[in-house]
Amino acid sequence: MFQQLKPALILLALFTLITGVIYPLVVTGIAQLAFPSQANGSLMIKNGKAVGSELIGQSFDDPKYFWGRLSATGPFPYNAYYAQTLTASSGSNYGPLNPALIQEVQGRIDALKAADPANAAPIPVDLVTSSGSGLDPDISVAAAYYQVHRVAVARNLTDAQVKALVDQYTEGRQFGFLGEPRVNVLKLNLALDGLQ
Repeated sequence: MFQQLKPALILLALFTLITGVIYPLVVTGIAQLAFPSQANGSLMIKNGKAVGSELIGQSFDDPKYFWGRLSATGPFPYNAYYAQTLTASSGSNYGPLNPALIQEVQGRIDALKAADPANAAPIPVDLVTSSGSGLDPDISVAAAYYQVHRVAVARNLTDAQVKALVDQYTEGRQFGFLGEPRVNVLKLNLALDGLQ
């Protein structure tokens, strides 16, 4: 029996070393050399402090900031830094027959109208629904334009100044043909703070 157990234990130790130690170290080393920002979470730094990741949406509800999509992680933002608020990505949209979807959408519509009562434009759908993961960092250009007046008034800026900033931070389709043009909410809000 020991004749059969000895090679099995040796192979277990060998493959544990290869796949559990050597391979992860090699892949991590290559990632750090080739893609250092992405390998470290695509963190955005302001005044020497990480303020978020450009890949994970954050919740904004102050009228002076652009608001992103609804998050599936509420009441806490997605936060991998603190164990007590650690949340995870999961499916976030209710089914079309679920009454909770209507309540969630109506709540967001009410919040948008309360923040900018004079705005009679149609509300873009991505401002009242969450994405599949609930962590989407981007909004459509239409959703950003919808919020321009509210943000401009809250910051004592002109609509033209804020719209120009939205245009500056609009990213085109991925690879020129995938998806739609979009605006990263965190990048835009940090640029707004830089104007003040």
